[in-house]
Amino acid sequence: MAEFIKIYEDKPSEAAIKKVVEVLRNGGLVIYPTDTVYGLGCDITNTKALERIAKIKGIKLEKANFSFVCSDLSNLSDYVRQIDTATFKILKRTLPGPYTFILPGNNDLPKEFRKKKTVGIRIPANNIALEIVKMLGNPIVSTSIHDDDEVLEYSTDPELIFEKWQHVVDMVIDGGYGDNIGSTIIDLSGYEPIVVREGKGDPDIF
Repeated sequence: MAEFIKIYEDKPSEAAIKKVVEVLRNGGLVIYPTDTVYGLGCDITNTKALERIAKIKGIKLEKANFSFVCSDLSNLSDYVRQIDTATFKILKRTLPGPYTFILPGNNDLPKEFRKKKTVGIRIPANNIALEIVKMLGNPIVSTSIHDDDEVLEYSTDPELIFEKWQHVVDMVIDGGYGDNIGSTIIDLSGYEPIVVREGKGDPDIF
């Protein structure tokens, strides 16, 4: 059964973050808060954990469109081809924030994603998520958790999330109520920014 751990977003406890990072380093799956909906994530370097997430989502790992959750723009070059100044300015202006940006992937992507031409990059404005990634030292591969109930497309109450996922994942973080609107997805891999999905982030700033 998963561990249920309370972390306060305004001042995440270092000891609690350390616990989460240990679970991730050991190949565990964690449900954690972001600035939009709660996410299901694992360590990007752990193949077994990546396969577990793909299985939960019912998709083949190499076909999965997971986001890479980073703590800032500094490790972008590890996964993304060199981007032009205009694209970098968009990222700088909007991140951390409720956006997922689709960018051209480079040849250094983890082997599981090597066939992908693009990657989704996310830097959420949520201290818990950012501190986890910072301490982990590399991105979390993440996907949002959907509710089966169409009216409530995303689960927002951490206790209900725990109830539903406790036998599927290794840890659920209670970081307060989540949002029920996903991130705005913007494709920056071509010549013009394309809004793929309207979500919490304002798409008109592009």
